[in-house]
Amino acid sequence: MSENEPDDENEQSSKSRIKPQSMGVGLALGVALGVALDNLAIGIALGVVFGVAHGLKSSSKSEDD
Repeated sequence: MSENEPDDENEQSSKSRIKPQSMGVGLALGVALGVALDNLAIGIALGVVFGVAHGLKSSSKSEDD
């Protein structure tokens, strides 16, 4: 077994991938917030954070099913 392969299937399934839709939702919210605050850089940074948080939340819901 190579070093890059997970030891078992559970470890591989526990690694979540953030969906592009989640990043899109987060960036849309961030850009809207950035425009409202008149600081687009902060809005984009917050959008990335929102997108990652939304992606992790939605991926954990799908694993619970």
